[in-house]
Amino acid sequence: MLKTDAVVFNGRLNFIKDYEIDDIKPDYALIKPVLLGICNTDEEITKGYMGFRGVLGHEFTGIVEDVNGSGETRAKFIGKRVTGGINLGCNACLNCLSGMERHCKNRQTLGIYNKDGCFSRKFTLPVSNLLLVPDNVSDETAVFIEPLAAAYEILEQVHIKPLDKVLILGDGKLGLCISLIFSSLNIDFILIGKHENKLEAAKKMGANIKHFSEISSFENESFDIVIEATGSTGGFETAVSMVRPRGILVLKSTIAAKEGLNLAKIVVNEITIIGSRCGRFEPVMRLMEKGKIDTAPLISSIVPFEDALYAFELNRKKESIKILLKP
Repeated sequence: MLKTDAVVFNGRLNFIKDYEIDDIKPDYALIKPVLLGICNTDEEITKGYMGFRGVLGHEFTGIVEDVNGSGETRAKFIGKRVTGGINLGCNACLNCLSGMERHCKNRQTLGIYNKDGCFSRKFTLPVSNLLLVPDNVSDETAVFIEPLAAAYEILEQVHIKPLDKVLILGDGKLGLCISLIFSSLNIDFILIGKHENKLEAAKKMGANIKHFSEISSFENESFDIVIEATGSTGGFETAVSMVRPRGILVLKSTIAAKEGLNLAKIVVNEITIIGSRCGRFEPVMRLMEKGKIDTAPLISSIVPFEDALYAFELNRKKESIKILLKP
C-alpha cells in the first residue's frame, strides 16, 4: 500500500500523515495533484452527507506519475497534466453500456461515495476518467472543470432560445459557475443573489446582476427558464414563483427538506421541472482552450495543502467563493 498525507473525514475532519491509499489497479493511474478545489459537497460530507468516510475531494488538476496499463496508455498519460471525471461506473450495467456511467446504480464517486478522493498528495483514478489539460489552460482554470461541467449540463438538457428570459437564482459557487458558462456562450440572463462581493464577481464575468431585495412583484411568473441554485427550500419556492406558466424550472440544488414544499403552483402553472447534476468535461475544456473561461474572479484564496483544515474554515465564511489547496 502507498502512504501519503491526506485530508480525511472519519467522523471529524483530520489532516493525516502516512494515510494508506489504494495500489494502482489495472487501467488506473497514479496522480499527483497540483491544485485542488474545495466544494460545498465536501463541507456537507462533514455534516453526514452520503455517510462517507475517507479522503475528501473531487476537484483537481494533477500530473500522472504512473499508469498500470498498456505501453500506449502509459505514453499518452505519464508526465501529463490531467483532470478527471468523478463517477466510476461498473461498466457492466445498462446505464454504463448506454454511455451513462454517471447514472450507474453501482457507481463509486471520487471523494463522495465508496472511493477515496483527491485531497492527498497521491491518489488513483481510472484512466478512462482522465482528460488531458491543454498547454494553454492554467491549473487555476482547469481545477474548475467539474463544477463548470455541472453548469454546462443545463445546456445539454434545455434548449435556450435567443429571446428567452433566463434567471439564475443563487450566487453561491454553483450559481456563479452557471453564470460563467452562460456568459462565455453569450446567453442573455439575470443572476439574482444576496452577497455583494459574489454579485460583483458575476458582473466581472459578464452577468446582468440583481440583489434579491430588488426583486419586484412584476417579475413574478415572468421568466421562461429559471435555474435554482440556492440550496435552500426558500430558494426553491422563490424559483417556482418566478417561472411563467408552462415555463421551465431547472433544479441544481439537492434540497433535502422532507416537508414544507408547496408544489401546488407547479401543477396549476404546468411548470416543467428538470433535475440537473454532473456534466461532460469535454465541452467545457474546449471553452477553456479557446480562452472563453476566466475563473480569476471566483478564487478567494489559495492555501498550502498542509493548512487544509484552515482552508475549510475559510470556505465556511459567507464572503468566500472558491478556496483552492496547493499541494
